[in-house]
Amino acid sequence: MTSNPKSAEPHDLDWIIEALDRYQGPLIRYAQRFTGDLELARDVVQDSFLRLCRADRVSVGDQIGAWLYTVCRNRALDVQKKEKLMGSWSDVEALVRPSADPPPEAIAALNDEYRGVLSALSGLPPNQQEVVQLRFQGGLSYREISEVTGLSVSNVGFLLHMAIKRVREMVSDVADLNIDNSALGTAEGRA
Repeated sequence: MTSNPKSAEPHDLDWIIEALDRYQGPLIRYAQRFTGDLELARDVVQDSFLRLCRADRVSVGDQIGAWLYTVCRNRALDVQKKEKLMGSWSDVEALVRPSADPPPEAIAALNDEYRGVLSALSGLPPNQQEVVQLRFQGGLSYREISEVTGLSVSNVGFLLHMAIKRVREMVSDVADLNIDNSALGTAEGRA
C-alpha cells in the first residue's frame, strides 16, 4: 500500500494547527485593515492557511509568521482591489473593532486613554500604521516586517520609532489639554 505524497504527515499537521492557534486572530485583524470587512478578512485568512497546507514546510522554515503575514497581505490586497473597497472604511474603525470576538459592550467600555491612542494611531501615515500593527498586534520582528512589507529593516525601525514618538506626542498633547480645560473649568466655577 502506497501513501499519498500530498497527504500531510502528522508532524506537519501539528505544525499547521499550532500556526492556526497562534496566528488566526491576529491575521484576521490584519486582513480586516485591508478589506474593511470581517467576513472578507476571514476568507483571506482561510485562503492563507490553505496555502500553508499546500506549502513545503522546508521552504517556509522557521519564518512561518512572516510567511503567513506576507501571503495574507498579498491576498488581502488582491481582494481589496477586486472589491474596490479603498476609501470605504476608515483605519480608526478597523482598529476600534479588531475582530468579532469582543462583544460590543467590551468595545464600548474602552477607556479614554485607549481611545486617545487609537485616535493618534489613525492620524499616522498608512505605512506607519501598518508597521505598528505588524509589530504590536502581529508580534513580528523588524526582519519579518521587512519581509512582509518589502521595506528595509532600518526603514521599518525608523517608521516604528517615528510612529511611537508621534503617538506619544499626540496623547501627551491631549492629556495636557484635558488638564488645562479641567483647571479652567474649576476656576470658572469659583468665579
